[in-house]
This record gives sequence, structure tokens and C-alpha cells, in this order.
Amino acid sequence: MSKRVTSRKSLTSMVRTRAAVLAVGLGASVVLGAGVATAAETGLSSSGTVTAANAVQTQAAAQAKAAAAQKAAAVKKAAAVKKAAAAKASAKKSVAKKAASWVDPVAKYTLSASFNQAGGMWSHKHSGQDFAVPQGTNVVAAHGGTVVKAGGNGAGDGPAYGNAIVIKHANGTYSQYAHLSRIDVKIGQVVATGQHIALSGNTGNSSGPHLHFEIRTTANYGSAIDPASFLRAKGVKV
Repeated sequence: MSKRVTSRKSLTSMVRTRAAVLAVGLGASVVLGAGVATAAETGLSSSGTVTAANAVQTQAAAQAKAAAAQKAAAVKKAAAVKKAAAAKASAKKSVAKKAASWVDPVAKYTLSASFNQAGGMWSHKHSGQDFAVPQGTNVVAAHGGTVVKAGGNGAGDGPAYGNAIVIKHANGTYSQYAHLSRIDVKIGQVVATGQHIALSGNTGNSSGPHLHFEIRTTANYGSAIDPASFLRAKGVKV
């Protein structure tokens, strides 16, 4: 074989080798590019899924928080309504209890002459309970009612009582307050339990400042019952 033919064969073989290498390189590039593209697409898809999941979780958390806040507000409102109703019922009960109760006609006192006590101070036995108090002590209605007598001369029961008041109560009893220095109510006036009605004094047949207090079955003298026992039966610590 000649040298020229050998040279041609070598050149052809080299060209074929280079072509094969180029083809392999090109194939690898294509495969690598496809892999990169696939990886990129996979990353994008994964990132989008995570973002959507986070959004759903965030929305769910916000809705749960709003629902919890709404429930707490409803519970708070219900508690406030219940508390207001309880307070109203308590106040109503307190008013009703006060209206039904009896109290001492004076706040601070010393018991002196008692009911049915005998002595030279009275033409008959003592018709009430005396509360020894300083001149000008606040006198209150022992129970709610309507003033049926008020004035001097015992409000019509005689000069021995001095200035006096008689109050008619809904339970059919009457309370009388005598020897007053000042009268602050009028006949026909409705008074509440514990309301100021007069000031204590020493008018009429009296040996010193005090309040003469009676419980009667009528508005007039002669129908008195033991006032201390009556008040104690009503829960008053006389």
C-alpha cells in the first residue's frame, strides 16, 4: 500500500472519531439541558405548592382566631347580661325587703320608761316605749306609711304628748312619735321606712329630752300595744 492511501485512511478515521466525540458531546449537552430544565420545573412546582399551603394555613389560623375572639366576646356579653340581671334582681329584692322591714325610730339611744310601766308621771300606765336621746336627734319613720296625724297637743291625743306624729302602715298598724321639738311632715304625706320625719325634743309631759314611741291598732290613744316586743318580732334589735 502506498503512503498516500495510508494517509487518506488515517484522515478519514480521525474525522469519524471527531464526529463521534462531537455527537456524544452534543447528546450530553441535550441530556444535561433537559435535566436542568426538569429540575428547574420541579423546584418551581414545589415552591408554588409550599406557598399555597402556607396561605391556606394562614387563612385557617386567622379564621380560627376570629372565631375564638367572637366566642369570647359572646361569652363576655352573656356574663355581663347575667351580672346585670342579677344586680337588678338583687336591687329589687333589697327594695322589697326594705319596704317590708321595720327600723328603730332613732339611731342611738338608751331605753328608759317601758310599755305598761306604772308611775306618777302618767295618769294611767305608760302607753309606749321611751328612747332617751339628746334634744334635736333625727327621728325617722319606723316603717313606710301615710301620715294621718301631725301637730301640737299630741296631734289630737292630748297635751301630755306635746308635738306628735301618727303614721298609718299598710299592715293595719299605726306608729306614734311624741315630745318632738320639730315636725317635718304633713298629714297625707307618704313616707318610706327610715325617712326623716322630725327632731326629738322635750315638749308636753316630759322629764327630759327623749322620744316617746307607740305602736297602735288605731290612730288614737288607748289602742297601744308593746312597741319593743312588736319591733323585736319584726327583726329589730331594740
